[in-house]
Amino acid sequence: MNKTTTISIVVAIIIIIGLYFIFRSPALPTPTDQNPTTTPLVTGSTASPSVKPAQVEGATTMIGKSIEGRDMIAYNYGTGSIRLLFVGGIHGGYEWNTSLLAYELMDYLAANPEVVPANLKVTIIPVLNPDGLSKVVSKTGAFTASDVSGSESQKVSGRFNANGVDLNRNFDCDWQTKGVWQNKSVSGGEAAFSEPESLAMKNYIESAKPAAVVVWYSAAGGVYSSNCHGGVLPETDTITKVFADASGYPAYKSFDFYATTGDMVNWLAKINIPAVSVLLTNHTSTELTKNKAGLKALLDYYSK
Repeated sequence: MNKTTTISIVVAIIIIIGLYFIFRSPALPTPTDQNPTTTPLVTGSTASPSVKPAQVEGATTMIGKSIEGRDMIAYNYGTGSIRLLFVGGIHGGYEWNTSLLAYELMDYLAANPEVVPANLKVTIIPVLNPDGLSKVVSKTGAFTASDVSGSESQKVSGRFNANGVDLNRNFDCDWQTKGVWQNKSVSGGEAAFSEPESLAMKNYIESAKPAAVVVWYSAAGGVYSSNCHGGVLPETDTITKVFADASGYPAYKSFDFYATTGDMVNWLAKINIPAVSVLLTNHTSTELTKNKAGLKALLDYYSK
């Protein structure tokens, strides 16, 4: 092989490599790109989806990390000034269907961005207790019912965070070190907001200033108003009825099955943010149709 031939081969290789890197690099989206996606972003993933959901605050907001280092992410839809916040998975793997419902509604909003009125912004936090959810769900981020496994005892243990604290006993309304769940004693943490997950939620709420909050739980089948000794806020009373009428769930002034200390929605009432608990009927169904109707009814109410 002579010198000229060698040089020609080297040049050809350099050109081929350069063309490879040019054509393999995707075009970066512009900051104003607001195309919807048909699937939600995957929590904790660094991979970019093929198309992003409607961008607000970069489409997603990292609100914190769990004890074991899992991401806690808020997903945003719409560009309005009035924010409605929906939260699932505060009881992790024990109430995995509340997180699955959140992901299903994220799919719906991403595929139908016109559903969110121009003056509104919808934020969904699908998993408030990612460490607990990980005990029964075999993947990070969006999942299906087929990804759920484990014994009943594993699901019960997934109710708590990695410190063994019931996060819905760790907020600042009647907080106590020991709380009650059904007929069991559970840990409320060393202090209100002692856990990184509940503290992240507190900080996010105070920063985002939502006009109203819906938190999903299971399982009792109903919409429950929040209250922290100041009576039910008039707006809370209204949105309880709005969601209940649209969804078909019965409406209740309060949750009275047993005493709940450190409850998240009651803390929201304490800081004058209208909030309701929506309890799914069982621990497996997402009751998507009911909750989609409730969500759309709230969007219609706040769009006026």
